[in-house]
Amino acid sequence: MPISLDSLRSAASRSPMRKAARKFTDSREVGFKTAFLCHSHDDVDLVKGLVTLFDESDWRVYIDWEDATMPEEPTRETAQRIQAKIRELNYFIFLATPNSVKSRWCPWEIGYADGQKQRSTILILPTTDRSGSWYGNEYLKIYRNIDLGKSGTLGVWEPGETNGVKLASL
Repeated sequence: MPISLDSLRSAASRSPMRKAARKFTDSREVGFKTAFLCHSHDDVDLVKGLVTLFDESDWRVYIDWEDATMPEEPTRETAQRIQAKIRELNYFIFLATPNSVKSRWCPWEIGYADGQKQRSTILILPTTDRSGSWYGNEYLKIYRNIDLGKSGTLGVWEPGETNGVKLASL
C-alpha cells in the first residue's frame, strides 16, 4: 500500500533535516545502509519526512541538492556525478509523487539505476493522496516497494506481496 503524502509531511515535523556534511563512507562503516534518493526538487517537504523515516531505520539517504559539489545548473557534470552516486551507494530509492513522475530527470535516473544495480537494490516508495490516488508509472511496479508498516516503521515488499521485511533488517 502506498504511503500517504500526509504521513511524509508529518514525519518531517519530528526532527530537523540533517546537514549535508554527513559522510556516507562513515555511515557504511558503522553498519548503516546508504541510498540514492530519486525525487523531484519540488517535493522538499516530503523528502524531509522521508529522510526522518530512513534515519529512524539507520539508513543514510543521499539528496543531490544537499551536495555542495553539485553544479548549480544541470550539466553533463551533473549527470556524471549522479551516475557515480547511484553506483556508489547501496540502494536506489524512487520517491513516486505527482512531481517525480512528471520529472525529466527521475525516469532517466531509474533507467540508469536499472542498468547498473541489482533489481533487489532498487526500491520504490509509492505515495498516495487523501483521495487514494496512487502515484507512479506502470514500470515502477516491477520493483520492490517501501511502505509504513502497522508498527509505524518502514518495510519492504516484493511486487504483489502483502508481507515484507523491516527496512532496518535489509
